Amino acid sequence: MAEIKVDPVDDHTMVIPETEISAQKPHRTLRVASLDIFRGLTVALMILVDDAGGEWPMIGHAPWHGCNLADFVMPFFLFIVGMAIPLALKRIPSKGKAVKKVVFRTLKLLFWGLLLQGGFSHAPDKLTYGVDMQMIRFCGILQRIAFAYLVVALAEIFLKDAQSNDIAAGYCSVFRLYCWHWLLGACILILYLAMLYGIYVPDWQFAVHDKESAVYGRVFAVDCNVRGKLNPPCNAVGYIDREILGINHLYLKPAWRRAKACTDNSPYEGPFKNDAPSWCHAPFEPEGILSSISAVLSTIIGVHFGHVLVHLKGHSERLKQWIMMGFALLILGIVLHFTHAALVFSAIYILVDIWGLKYMFVPLKWIGMNAMLVYVMAAEGIFAGFINGWYYEDPHSTLVYWIEKHIFIGVWNSRRVGILLYVIFAEILFWAIIAGILHRFGIYWKL
Repeated sequence: MAEIKVDPVDDHTMVIPETEISAQKPHRTLRVASLDIFRGLTVALMILVDDAGGEWPMIGHAPWHGCNLADFVMPFFLFIVGMAIPLALKRIPSKGKAVKKVVFRTLKLLFWGLLLQGGFSHAPDKLTYGVDMQMIRFCGILQRIAFAYLVVALAEIFLKDAQSNDIAAGYCSVFRLYCWHWLLGACILILYLAMLYGIYVPDWQFAVHDKESAVYGRVFAVDCNVRGKLNPPCNAVGYIDREILGINHLYLKPAWRRAKACTDNSPYEGPFKNDAPSWCHAPFEPEGILSSISAVLSTIIGVHFGHVLVHLKGHSERLKQWIMMGFALLILGIVLHFTHAALVFSAIYILVDIWGLKYMFVPLKWIGMNAMLVYVMAAEGIFAGFINGWYYEDPHSTLVYWIEKHIFIGVWNSRRVGILLYVIFAEILFWAIIAGILHRFGIYWKL
């Protein structure tokens, strides 16, 4: 389902001018280093917030309202996917071959998503595997990426006009060339808002299926009977997922469990209050159906940045387009949490592709060039789970736990600081070095 390729060339090679003056010289075909680095940064952020967020809740997902560091990861991923689409498809002239490639890659993403986040893998803490099909989780990070990729890639294939690769560097030139993409985005936004505020949410009930919960098996009722609410128990996003996916197939431990209404330990996890609302015990799907529809917008914005790379050759022309769009989205505030990816990538492009400060970001570049490997092994804990399978007397007496306890937590005499440093050095930096070694031999894991 996935391929380990010995190949120095990835899907996003592009003509990058060395300087503005070099526009008069023959162009060299290079990888877009800033895109590799941005992808590596996003994978590193995922590892950081997943593994250190428990001790540092200010970087983990916001319980409901607000936006923490972890809440940038998914928009960043979707933006990167969108940006790579024009670069990958521009070399496939046949629509049939392009559709075949897109569908096959989507199926591979779905397979890995179900395997890693559907409940089959219990890594890294539990030395078991397998999932009850009555409780399998259908949605997840890779599933959302697969859906957004499929929609936007097909739009790129069928809505793209046969135009010259070089167009005028006017502020709206790229927008005009791909106006149908933006019309699709507008339709998706209208559909999302109409469903979010227009769907009626009735009262509902659920049984607790989390076997680790103190109230396992107990049935709770939630009073809603409303329309247009955005609070945790009565929003249309959760209602659609419960009706279509089934409440047994949702994520059992949503971030809202850390809300002030649920626990006195907020924003940390902790036992629920005696008078906690019933919905605190309920499952919720953060990568559900309706929110995945809106996620397509992040990917379309990424596609626009990819179009700019394809059609405009000078650094200044590209940055004018990107920064203008980033600030326009920020000012309008229509899709605020999609916007930051645009500005962050623009900053990385300036530092890396214009100022040439690539060596500062080499570890992130290595991760970005082997992102799937690092995501599976580190972010999903598969490698740590494998190492934990070799223990002495007790399952918690393993090399991973020993390093974490004695080299990091013990030395700093602080669990919070020790966990943070462990994630940075023993996970992110370690896998950056592994990815760098594989890059040295031209080995990449691609979907």
